[in-house]
Amino acid sequence: MKDKAVAVSGTRKHYIDNLRWADVLLLIPYHAALAWNCWGEPDYVTFGESRAVSSIIVFFSPYFMPLMFLLAGISTSFALKKRSCKEYLKERALRLLVPLVFGTFVLMPPLSYIGDKFNRGYEGSFFSHYKIFFTRFTDLVGADGGFSFGQFWFLLYLFVISCIAAGVWAVLKKRGTSEVKALPFPVVLLLGLPLPLLAEVLSIGGKSLAEYTYIFLLGQYVFSKDEVMQKAEKYCPFTLMTGILAAVADVYLFLWTEGSFTLINTIAKFAAEWLMVAGLMGAGKRWFDKSSSFTAVMSKFSFPFFSLHFLWTVLFQYLMADTFRKSTALMYLIPVISAYAATFACCAIVLKIPPLCFLMGVKYQKKRA
Repeated sequence: MKDKAVAVSGTRKHYIDNLRWADVLLLIPYHAALAWNCWGEPDYVTFGESRAVSSIIVFFSPYFMPLMFLLAGISTSFALKKRSCKEYLKERALRLLVPLVFGTFVLMPPLSYIGDKFNRGYEGSFFSHYKIFFTRFTDLVGADGGFSFGQFWFLLYLFVISCIAAGVWAVLKKRGTSEVKALPFPVVLLLGLPLPLLAEVLSIGGKSLAEYTYIFLLGQYVFSKDEVMQKAEKYCPFTLMTGILAAVADVYLFLWTEGSFTLINTIAKFAAEWLMVAGLMGAGKRWFDKSSSFTAVMSKFSFPFFSLHFLWTVLFQYLMADTFRKSTALMYLIPVISAYAATFACCAIVLKIPPLCFLMGVKYQKKRA
């Protein structure tokens, strides 16, 4: 997730870093909205159903995680040109497995505890609930107090996919075919056609390892090419506009209609996924391929923000439930704003403490005197 977006030539791809942290910032409003989902998905706290709030989830869900995997694939392309597969996998283990274990064992038990108290009326202590967390295995969501990876499923998937990518790279390099020619942009858009077929392959909780592996490899071998990114930049107004229209259609068909539009809805969802990914990549290249003190700080914050945001989001929702529950707008907005403030404050603290940097997969950078 936090690979340096640097090409072999030494030119930093600032838009990759900027798209990454911007995408991560969506996690708080997205996860906060789950408390009102209309399709019965369990959450740590639930406040009934709201189609308006659920629209936030449906609008962003097709593409914001695929974009993360695509960006990771691009970074991997650059990394494997500078490092051996062994060096790459060692770095991946430190950056992904360490925060995966830390997040699962330290940050997820409090969330599971809140879920058990809110949804099942658990009355025991927080520390006694640890035994429940490590012995109750149900849907791996954790809303019932059971074991869950939470948002850290992303790190687990990313590590597995990184191993696959390194293996593919090693085989292709041995055969002398690791360099793939840039594809015409219409062909790049057609590469989104297999996505509906892959969505249910090796899927756990609606998260397809096959789909994300495919997208990661497209980042590694297709979007890492400057020629492709130049075309993505050129056509981003078209891909963004059509992607937004498809996402709006997906929201409308899934949440706001009474009839059955399964086929059209599926087309809209996967069109939104791929067109928005391509469009955001082009928009990033066109408008966000720059660096400033602000973007530098946000890039450093992205990984601890990812690790910490969910706990703060749910905690504020839980603590404010009795105060603002009668107003959906306040119950949504105030915990979201509070979670942003608390998460940013914690990120600033984490970056100053080397052991916490290590546990959250961040490289500690000592300030010069």
